Amino acid sequence: MKKVQRINIIMRYINNRAQFTISEIMQEFNISRSTAIRDIREIEAMGMPLVAEVGRDGGYFVMNNSVLPTVRFTDNEIKALFIAFMATRNQQLPYLKSRHSLAEKLLGLISEYQQDDLVLLNQILLFEGTNPNNPDLLDLSDLPHPILEELIQILLSESYLWITIKEEKEIKSYPIYLLHLYREKSFWQIEGFDLQDEKKKTFPVDNLTNVKAYPTKKRLSRKKVLEKLNKQEEVFNLVLELGPKAIAQFKKYHPLTVSLSYTNPYQTTAILKLFINITNREELTETTNWLLFLGGDIKVREMPEEFLEELQERLYLFSQ
Repeated sequence: MKKVQRINIIMRYINNRAQFTISEIMQEFNISRSTAIRDIREIEAMGMPLVAEVGRDGGYFVMNNSVLPTVRFTDNEIKALFIAFMATRNQQLPYLKSRHSLAEKLLGLISEYQQDDLVLLNQILLFEGTNPNNPDLLDLSDLPHPILEELIQILLSESYLWITIKEEKEIKSYPIYLLHLYREKSFWQIEGFDLQDEKKKTFPVDNLTNVKAYPTKKRLSRKKVLEKLNKQEEVFNLVLELGPKAIAQFKKYHPLTVSLSYTNPYQTTAILKLFINITNREELTETTNWLLFLGGDIKVREMPEEFLEELQERLYLFSQ
């Protein structure tokens, strides 16, 4: 372990303890006594308010009500943060407007040669959705639904929500217990338990018109919600057995709400179960495309007739 990395970890170790000894540092980080003492002295020189106690039970402790020093980043950690910023640029993410100020603060923490590396990375790296002529360009279409940040703020303290959704030509409201908030195919989705119908449902965030906390008196407890979810048997009309090649493709891309059930300890075969709404043409097409992406290492156990016809038609077109 490099010295900078070790000192950063030791600082975090110290922050989580009221008191520590040199012997504990030696044992925890497998270093000599002289190295441990040098590291502690360097941490003190950086401004960490350590006080030494002499005696048999002595050691070090951090002074109360003191400001701890800024944790230093390694070169690779800086690059990882910066590339993460770049990779998420021009996507519909919450708090995107804070990216500029966050980047400025990050640049203020690093050395000039580290800044030069980031400037070079910004010039040579491009990600999907970025403009080659202006990678920092942020279009209006890149910003998420304005209610997304409000939704997240509420979720930090509350999982029971009253949401209002625009559905075709009418407005509907639902009391839900939120299970997940996720982004798939550039759209944010709410997966929640409808407290009135007592069913799991998915709602597009783009259709939200209002969100607020659900009144306490009308709630089911979280325990009851999970019990009802466990008792509800999911209906599947597409059941597939995947071989190793199909599993590898599945790991490259799959819908967030879909998971595999492995059938052997080596994870070389698995069962995939889905429900396809055959009346939804868009869903039928998307699922067909995804199944073709998984490849030929698949055995069909159960499949709707309509889906089979769609798949056969697509395969016929590909063969022409």
